[in-house]
Amino acid sequence: MKTEDILGIIPARYASTRFPGKPLADIGGKPMIQRVYEQASKALTQLVVATDDTRIMEAVKNFGGVCVMTSDKHRSGTDRCTEALDKTEALNNRQYQVVVNIQGDEPFIDPRQIEKLVMCFYNAETEIATLVKPLKNNNDLFDPNKPKVVLNSSSQALYFSRSPIPHLRNFPKEEWHQHHNYYIHIGLYAYRTDVLREITLLKPAPLEIAESLEQLRWLENGYAITTRKTEFESWSIDSPMDIDELKSKGIF
Repeated sequence: MKTEDILGIIPARYASTRFPGKPLADIGGKPMIQRVYEQASKALTQLVVATDDTRIMEAVKNFGGVCVMTSDKHRSGTDRCTEALDKTEALNNRQYQVVVNIQGDEPFIDPRQIEKLVMCFYNAETEIATLVKPLKNNNDLFDPNKPKVVLNSSSQALYFSRSPIPHLRNFPKEEWHQHHNYYIHIGLYAYRTDVLREITLLKPAPLEIAESLEQLRWLENGYAITTRKTEFESWSIDSPMDIDELKSKGIF
């Protein structure tokens, strides 16, 4: 597999309940989508933004990036990635083997995280890959906004949950993180292109509906999710307050 066979896609919606226009938010003098694009381009040679808004498309064109317009009816970034893949293959008159779905709200994503995911696909059996990070504190363990994941002996995901899993029966809850290797899920995905097209056709499944975690739909339908551990810090921006917090930490 060559680097040219891997397509990075950054889904970017303008509409957002908590932060409308988030991809265009100013991050140190550049729109957020540009920050994400520049970081991802350090790891990938084939990269495209998938959006449903002309304002985002214009911003991407202004900094010299590649962008495709997609439907505003998609339920998830995965669905948007599939349409973007089809359009990019048609425009470039070629086929890709792997798609990396890069979150558009992580302007400081470390390129080495993307490279870790890509390496998974040198194993021909890898269908879907994602990252996990060792959990270091008890607050994260009980934070429902930070999904946890349990792994098998081959580092494949067994289950994702907003609850702390596994449950440690013989220790106080405030000590759980000291007696077990817990992992937080990092929402960066990569897929073989045929698998991406297949999972887009799947209907929402009971486990996904219960936890509101899309990846459970794939597990429930028999797809294997390979994981790789990362120690790199990842900062996602969900609200304007998150930008102020990153500034206060000296991140930019």
